[in-house]
Amino acid sequence: MSKKSLPDVAKEVHSERFAPIDWVGMGSIELPVLLKQADGVYRIPARVDAKVSLDKKPSRGIHMSRLYLITQEVLSKNEMSLGLLGDATAEFLKTHEDLSSEAMVQVQFEAPLIRKALKSANQAWRSYPVVLSSFNHEGAKKYFVEVVVTYSSTCPASAALSRQLIQDGFKQQFQNQSLDFDVIHSWLGTPQGIIATPHAQRSFARVKVEVGPAYQYGDLIDIVEEALQTAVQGAVKREDEQEFALRNGQNLMFCEDAARRVKEALDNQAEILDFVAEFSHVESLHPHNAVSHISKGKNLRSF
Repeated sequence: MSKKSLPDVAKEVHSERFAPIDWVGMGSIELPVLLKQADGVYRIPARVDAKVSLDKKPSRGIHMSRLYLITQEVLSKNEMSLGLLGDATAEFLKTHEDLSSEAMVQVQFEAPLIRKALKSANQAWRSYPVVLSSFNHEGAKKYFVEVVVTYSSTCPASAALSRQLIQDGFKQQFQNQSLDFDVIHSWLGTPQGIIATPHAQRSFARVKVEVGPAYQYGDLIDIVEEALQTAVQGAVKREDEQEFALRNGQNLMFCEDAARRVKEALDNQAEILDFVAEFSHVESLHPHNAVSHISKGKNLRSF
């Protein structure tokens, strides 16, 4: 029995009716991906966008199923990397050579990483939102890594105002007394000694970089956390919490300061070709956020 021919309306052609389309494909494809970590390979749930341009002739649509099957075959069975995404875009174009000149694939997932405590021997799992993507224009590929790093930001203005109140409290307590080191030392350890503390807040750095196909997303997370110095912690003991308080006190930051710190760190990385970054300080003083946005200024100016 001969195979039954099924209709395919995507092949319809009408030069006046079907205009070219920048991108067409699928968004949020459910897919498990393989991530290599220091202690092994993990299968992690992810969401994939797979798209091509529709531009070479006035066709009504693309071959959605081809993109889907390539995504399933290539991305779920091999260790995730930027190079792998580039391979997927090449396959997209190969199966759409009569329709498309551009292809893109983007993978979003939560990357589990082990992070050491600041002082103690503890360590804890942290999850970082990561987006890996590749764009292919007639064989010329570009690669991008985007991460979100959570950190603590202590307000410099609030710190200055708090210090003034502590000074005033010290003056009021000791201005008519002979100064005794042991008495002052003891007093500083009481609630009356530190009567005000600056406000701090959980903050978020969203950073996207253009890199080569061998770049590892964990390297970008490390660079951002090292620049900011106050990344949030998992399991902590008292010595870790004290070190965290010290780091906050030594790294007072407006959102503008955070932006400049990370920009300087990224500018010093030769393998980072371009970048854009956004910083959100989720204020504890205000009901709104303080935000800043910075970029290298080549091609990436927004997300």
